[in-house]
Amino acid sequence: MSLINKILPPDNVVLDAESTSKKRVFERAGILFENQLQIARAQVFDSLFSREKLGSTGLGHGVAIPHGRVKGLRDAVGAFFKTQNGIAFDAPDGQPVNLIFVLLVPERATDLHLQILGELAQMFGDRSFRENLQGAGDAAAIHQLFTNWKA
Repeated sequence: MSLINKILPPDNVVLDAESTSKKRVFERAGILFENQLQIARAQVFDSLFSREKLGSTGLGHGVAIPHGRVKGLRDAVGAFFKTQNGIAFDAPDGQPVNLIFVLLVPERATDLHLQILGELAQMFGDRSFRENLQGAGDAAAIHQLFTNWKA
């Protein structure tokens, strides 16, 4: 089982027709994690934005992996947002992003944090995986793509 399968429950896959900015995606992630894990949405938002100020988490090819450390979080958790419209994310290729994996890790994250980011980079580095995500029409199909992915 991949590391991503352990941190991405089906309910954390969101087809997002409303978000048109990085800020809005971070707000929606905050609401999602607040409802599920009782982490204050402002804490999630601030963590993601603080990391983003250090440098864009946009990878290119329409993908971003915003991530942040959250005090009081016990285990890493993720959410995947597929936005209807591309969002400016300061990606290295200058292209807008619509495949966004939000990763939250404990404040004192270990090597596991880096392993998860590495696995995500491998996934999103796979052109056919990205194309399949773009073509998937519902959250269940997207979750299945993450579940079935093999390095």
